[in-house]
Amino acid sequence: MHTAPRRGSARIIRDPRICGGQPTVAGTRVPVRSVVIQWQLYGDYDQVHDAFPRLDISAIKSALEFYENNRAEIDRLIEENERAAYTAD
Repeated sequence: MHTAPRRGSARIIRDPRICGGQPTVAGTRVPVRSVVIQWQLYGDYDQVHDAFPRLDISAIKSALEFYENNRAEIDRLIEENERAAYTAD
């Protein structure tokens, strides 16, 4: 069973069966944190879309809106993910 986000777009869901319940774009396995990272790198919708071709511009905007409304949580998830990547064997 998925739950609606605290705030932000209805296109963002939390489902414990998808990415451990992290906020993702509905209908995909793309975490909001991944969209945010690409946005921080490129700052361009087309380049984010190139990284995630299944996402249309509207979905990208929804993910970024969710980030703006839940910045502390998503920043924490980004940090945790990066830390895990560097400490993996």
